[in-house]
Amino acid sequence: VQLQASGGGLVQAGESLRLSCVVSGGSFSTAAMGWYRQAPGKQREWVAFITSSRTSDYRDFVKGRFTISRDNAKNTVYLQMNSLKPEDTAVYYCNYFQTPLSWGQGTLVTVSS
Repeated sequence: VQLQASGGGLVQAGESLRLSCVVSGGSFSTAAMGWYRQAPGKQREWVAFITSSRTSDYRDFVKGRFTISRDNAKNTVYLQMNSLKPEDTAVYYCNYFQTPLSWGQGTLVTVSS
């Protein structure tokens, strides 16, 4: 299974980014997918997830700012990130939720103040 995240970059606080993650070689439409992040010097943490029935949930620190979505026809999960804060700076990964497989490279999001 390959999980290819993209869409990261350098933005200023308050700006937006949209991350994408294409899943290949594994199940997608029936799987719950999650976005995770790992900030420098910190452990990886989950940020948001979306189930096969498109139920979603978010960590408190991104609620109201981030939106997860999926396109089963494209085997792609998205993370719309609005009102970005410097503390959102991290490498963002997608993976299966609750049963993550090997991690891809992730995509770096840097938010300057």
